[in-house]
Amino acid sequence: MELRHLRYFQAVAREGSFTRAAAVLHIAQPPLSRQIRQLEEELGVQLFERAPRALRLTEAGRYFYEQSLQLTARLEDVVAGTRRLGAQATRWFGIGFVPSSLYGFVPELIRQLREADARVEVGLTEMTTLPQIEALKRGHIDLGIGRILFDDPAIERLELMSEPLVAVMPLAHRLARRARVPVATLAAEPFVLYPARPRPNYADHVLGLFRAAGESPQVVQEANELQTALGLVAAGIGVTVVPAAVQRAHRPDLAYVPIASDAFTSPVILSWRKDDTSAFLLQAVATAQQLARGA
Repeated sequence: MELRHLRYFQAVAREGSFTRAAAVLHIAQPPLSRQIRQLEEELGVQLFERAPRALRLTEAGRYFYEQSLQLTARLEDVVAGTRRLGAQATRWFGIGFVPSSLYGFVPELIRQLREADARVEVGLTEMTTLPQIEALKRGHIDLGIGRILFDDPAIERLELMSEPLVAVMPLAHRLARRARVPVATLAAEPFVLYPARPRPNYADHVLGLFRAAGESPQVVQEANELQTALGLVAAGIGVTVVPAAVQRAHRPDLAYVPIASDAFTSPVILSWRKDDTSAFLLQAVATAQQLARGA
C-alpha cells in the first residue's frame, strides 16, 4: 500500500463518484478505478458498494476512511514540522518518558525546556524504558525518563531520585483505611500488573520487590497502560502498586495506602547517548536534577 492509494481512496469517498474524484485528482477514471481495486485486493475487503447510479462506502470502507484521514493528517503535521525545522534552522530535541513520570516534576521540566531556547523544538513521546534505550541509540530521541536501570555501553544513565511506591485499591476495599499495608497482605490480594509489555519493564521491578520480600503477588490481570490499570482497580478486579506521585491524579474512586516496607521504591532515571555533549542536553540534565531535588 502506498500513500497515493490513500489519497485516491479518500477522494473517491469524499466525492462519492469515480468520475468526480478523477477530475479532482487530474487523472483519468480507468487508472483511478484500478488503484482502488488494488487497494481492496490488498486489504481483502470491499470498500465501496457499487451501483449504476450510486457509490457508497461499506462498513469496512467507512472505518478505513476515518482511520486513513487520521493517518494523512498526522503525516501532514510531520511534513509541516520538518519544513519548519529546516526553514528556521531549529533543532529537534526528543524526550521519551514513562507515563507515571508525568505526576511528578517532569511536566515542569518539559515546560522549562520548551521555553529555554527558541531555536530548539522539544518533542515528546510516551514510551517505556526499554524502547527508550533503542530510540536513544537510533537518534529518535535525545533524553529518556524511565524507571528501569539498563546497562548499555552507548548510554549514560543518572538516577535522579527514588520514589516510594504505594498500594492502590478501590475506596471501599477492606484495606483502604489502613495506615500501612504489609507486603504479605498485599501479595495475597488479586493483583493488576502493568505494563504488560514490552518486557523487562516496571512490572518486573515490582515483581522483583515482592520476590525479595519472599512473596509472590496473585496476578489476575495485566494492562499495558497506567490509566487502564487504575481503571481495572476501580472496577474491583484487584489491587496494584504505583509510584506515590500518581496520587496527584486525585481519583475519587481509589485509595492509596503506603506499603510497610522501605524497599518498595521506584527510581526515576535519566538516559542519554554517551556521545551527546550538546549544550541543550547538559542544560536539560541540570534542570532535571534541580527539579528532582525539590520534588
